[in-house]
Amino acid sequence: MTSYNGPAHYGFAERWLPRLVLAPSLVLTVVFVYGFILWNGYLSFTRSRLLPNYEWVGTAQYLALFENERWWVAVHNLVIFGGLFIGGAMAMGILLAVLLDQKVRQEGALRTIYLYPMALSFIVTGTAWKWMLNPGLGLEKLMHDWGFTNFTFDWLVNPDMSIYTVVIAGIWQSSGFVMALFLAGLRGIDDSIIKAAQIDGASLPRIYWKIVLPALRPVFFSTLMILAHIAIKSFDLVMALTGGGPGFSSDVPATFMYSMAFTRGQMGVGAASATMMLMTVAAIVVPYLYSELRGSRHG
Repeated sequence: MTSYNGPAHYGFAERWLPRLVLAPSLVLTVVFVYGFILWNGYLSFTRSRLLPNYEWVGTAQYLALFENERWWVAVHNLVIFGGLFIGGAMAMGILLAVLLDQKVRQEGALRTIYLYPMALSFIVTGTAWKWMLNPGLGLEKLMHDWGFTNFTFDWLVNPDMSIYTVVIAGIWQSSGFVMALFLAGLRGIDDSIIKAAQIDGASLPRIYWKIVLPALRPVFFSTLMILAHIAIKSFDLVMALTGGGPGFSSDVPATFMYSMAFTRGQMGVGAASATMMLMTVAAIVVPYLYSELRGSRHG
């Protein structure tokens, strides 16, 4: 009996123990992620204001959202921030990766320095840049102390320019992460390809532009998805750096949603804006997942 039950018992434990270990986290994820997503979606169709109200009002909250001027300012800011943040971080990260790929001295130290900002939270980044860009405390005051009294840099308190301070801080934080991704991709390319192109007389910039970077298309796509996801969810960086101000000139959908749902007592409108953000993220992530699954299936 022992020789029979032993292997059977071991096989049962081997099959079910991992499932039992993962079950609590799976249940928590289903309830507190997908469950609350569904709950938020339902609230966006109700008369909820300061507290949840389950009286169904159809698309009234979405109509109120689209008629809200502040929402369109937030969407406009997201377009500006997303475009400049993604483009700037990609350009800076690729440039750093190409430079480090030349086997420069102290590469490890430089790589650590460039990657270090990504280890900081967006709250720390926003606070630090808020100090540096404060006209009475940071860069402008420093230049005045050095004798450049005509120098001005008041973007942080200028409603027309405040969103660009968020772009600067975001690029500073994320370009090192992009560098690490592209540097890993560059190190995976066979050196013989570059040497063969050099023998044919191609210059190094042309080799990277025409041969190396096109071969990193999967890295481009993955990096684009990650940065777009960060841009859409941006909340803590904006709150720490500008607080959505001056006024609501640097609002983005995430800060708009927080303000509507938790400070202005318009939970239904906040839920509608959160649902719109979710749909935007899904529009980016779902095609990416589909392409990855399709590629792995054909591979």
